Amino acid sequence: MTTHTQLIDTKKLPKHIAIIMDGNGRWAKEQGKPRIFGHKHGVSSVREILETSVELGIEYLTLYAFSTENWKRPKLEVTALMNILVSSLKKEVASMHKNNVKLNVIGNMEALPSSVRKKLSEVIALTKNNTGITLSLALSYGSREEIVNAIKKISEKVVNNSIKIEEIDEKVINNHLYTFSLPDVDLLIRTSGEQRISNFLLWQIAYSELYFTNVCWPDFKKPDLIEAITTYQNRERRFGKTSEQIEKT
Repeated sequence: MTTHTQLIDTKKLPKHIAIIMDGNGRWAKEQGKPRIFGHKHGVSSVREILETSVELGIEYLTLYAFSTENWKRPKLEVTALMNILVSSLKKEVASMHKNNVKLNVIGNMEALPSSVRKKLSEVIALTKNNTGITLSLALSYGSREEIVNAIKKISEKVVNNSIKIEEIDEKVINNHLYTFSLPDVDLLIRTSGEQRISNFLLWQIAYSELYFTNVCWPDFKKPDLIEAITTYQNRERRFGKTSEQIEKT
């Protein structure tokens, strides 16, 4: 019997997968439940997708957990989301360490509640020497804000004469982003049928393959990730070149 993972070419794995985890609220509404019910069930999908990524040998997984725009949601929902995050970290920290997962956070951490920052800092410290997959949680993250902050930092260095204007290139900009330690995204996945980027990793997905699925996040499991990766592997990534040029390399 062919397993899901046997459908994948392990020599052509995306190095960095990023996921916009959408559809928790819609999924809950379909069940006749409040939105928080969907967020809670979405945690199991995070666990399964992380474990599958570890199994496959994916090096970087970035999850869009909470955007800068999400602060505009009802206060009760925001508080519940933060509580779910802290409780999930408490439950999963041992498993993450066991599976050699290194936790990373991208976004404006200062905007997060102190209890969330404390737990994140604890898990980051515990897993900092792990050498397996790097799991990045995008929290209070907005790509436009990230780029604006990078421009401000670079401008300050120009004013202070620590860098010259002509020295500013893509690498310099990259080094001032939240994702300075991460490679560009190879495969961007969005669940729940929406087909937009929603201010997520705008710089880093310049040449990403985009994959949209109608499956809501709480239902997105191992077979769905395998299907996304298989689709990715069947595409030709040209990076501005022609097909003939790619064939020669």
